[in-house]
Amino acid sequence: MEVSALSRRPTRLFIGLELLALGVAGMLAAATGADANWDLALLATLLAFSILSDVGAVETRAGAKISGSFLALILAMVFLGGAPAAAIGVITIFCGWLRWRDTWKNFLINLVTYSWFPLIGGLAFHAATDAAGVNASDGVFYLLVLGVFALSLLTNFSLIAGYTCYEERTSFASLARKMLFPVLSSEVAAATMAVGIAYLYQRVGIAAIALFGIVLFTFQYLLGQLLISERRAEELERRGKQLTTRTKQLATLQVGVLSALLRTLDLRDRMTARHSAAVARYAREIAIAAGFSKEEQDLVHTAGLLHDIGKFIFPDRILKGDTKLNDDDWNTIKMHPYQGARVVAQMEGYGPISDIILAHHERIDGKGYPRGLRGPEIPALSRMISVADTYDVMTARDSYRKPISSFEAIQELRRVSGSQLDGEYVEIFIRILAGKDVRFRHGEDADFDAELGIDKRVTEYSLPVPEVEGTPSEEAAELAAREAAPPAGP
Repeated sequence: MEVSALSRRPTRLFIGLELLALGVAGMLAAATGADANWDLALLATLLAFSILSDVGAVETRAGAKISGSFLALILAMVFLGGAPAAAIGVITIFCGWLRWRDTWKNFLINLVTYSWFPLIGGLAFHAATDAAGVNASDGVFYLLVLGVFALSLLTNFSLIAGYTCYEERTSFASLARKMLFPVLSSEVAAATMAVGIAYLYQRVGIAAIALFGIVLFTFQYLLGQLLISERRAEELERRGKQLTTRTKQLATLQVGVLSALLRTLDLRDRMTARHSAAVARYAREIAIAAGFSKEEQDLVHTAGLLHDIGKFIFPDRILKGDTKLNDDDWNTIKMHPYQGARVVAQMEGYGPISDIILAHHERIDGKGYPRGLRGPEIPALSRMISVADTYDVMTARDSYRKPISSFEAIQELRRVSGSQLDGEYVEIFIRILAGKDVRFRHGEDADFDAELGIDKRVTEYSLPVPEVEGTPSEEAAELAAREAAPPAGP
C-alpha cells in the first residue's frame, strides 16, 4: 500500500523526522545485512517481480496504490532477510516514482514506509524462527509466514495512515475504513498465496518463482477489477439516488412555484398560462423527436412552463403591449430571463432549469440577451424553447401581435434559422407540426393545468422525499448570489 495523493505541505520538522527515519533504517540494514541471505538469483527475480507489479499498481478511492509487490517483499523477508527485503522495497519505490511521478513528499513517505516494514518484517521473522528453532520443514514455519504477512501489512498501513492523518487532519479509524477494510479479503487471499509460494519454493526452488509471477499478476489484475467494480456500483447507486431525488424535487418545484407564480402573473397577463403551456408542450415534442433522454424531456418541459416567470418585473404598460416601448423598456425586457432564472435558482437542486431559462432569449448569431451567447454556447434545451416560444407568439390569437397562419410562421422560422434560431431544431419542429391538427399548430388546446399535471404532481409531492442535498449548477449559484442584473446583451 502506497500513498499517491496528499494535499497539505509537511512541516520542516516532519520532513526532518522522515529523513532521520531513512537514515536509521539504512544503518540498521547495514548492521544486520551480514546475517542476511544475499542469493543474487532469488534477489534479482523478486526485485524484477516487485518492480513490474508496482509500475502496474491499482489505485483505491482513498488515494492509495496497491500492488503485488507486497507479496514479493514478503517472500524476500522470509528467504532473504530484512536488509535485502528493504533494498528491494526502496528500489521498487524509486522505479515506481519514475512511472507515476508522485510529488516529492509522497515519494519520501513511501521510501520511509518501504524501507521500514520489509526491514522490521524480515528481522522479526528470522528472530522468531531462530528462537523457536524451526525450519521450512516444520508447520510452524508457515504459521510464521502468515504472522510476518500480518505484521508487515499492519506496519505498512500504520505508516501510511499515520502520515495521511497528519496531512489531512482525519482520524485513523476513518482511514482504516476507507483504505484497509475494503481490501482485507484480498489480503487474506494474498497471505494464503504467500504461504503456498513459500512451500513450493522449498520443494522446487527458483522455478516456483515463475509460478509466483503468474499468480502475482493475476492477483493484481483481479484486485484492480474488484476496485473498479466497487466504484462502478457506488456510482450507479449514487446516480440512482440523484435521479429519484431530482424527480421528486421537480414535482415540489412545479406544484409550489408554477401554480403560484405563474397563476399570479396570469392575473395580470391572460396569455401567460396558455403560452407557457404551449411552449412547454412544443419544447418537449422537439426534445422527444431529437432523441433526448426522458430526464431532459422533463427538464425542457418544466423550463418551458417557467420560462416567462421573469416577466413579473414588467410594468403593466409593457406586459400588456399597448404602448410604444422606449429604450428603458427594452432594457427591462432584456432582464426578464435573468430575473426568472434567479427566482428558480433559489430552489435548491434546480440549477439546470434556471440555466435553461437564462438562455432562452439568446440567439445563434450572438445578438440575443442577456449574455450574447453564440451557437453551441447556448444550452440545447434553451434553443428548443426559443423555437417553441417564437412560433407560439406568432400564431397565438392571444398574442401581443396579430396572429399569422402556421404556414406563414413556418416560413418565418426558416427565414431566421441559423441566425436567430437553431436550424436543426427548427426543421425538427416543422416536421412535428406537419403531423398535427390546427388546434395544436395554433396552441388553442394548450392547457396549463393539463401540462402541469397537478393531480399527479401533488401525489408525488405528498410522498416522503429523501433528504439528499441538492447540487445547483455553478451558473444557478452565481445567479442566486448576485444582487444586480447583468448588463443587457446587444
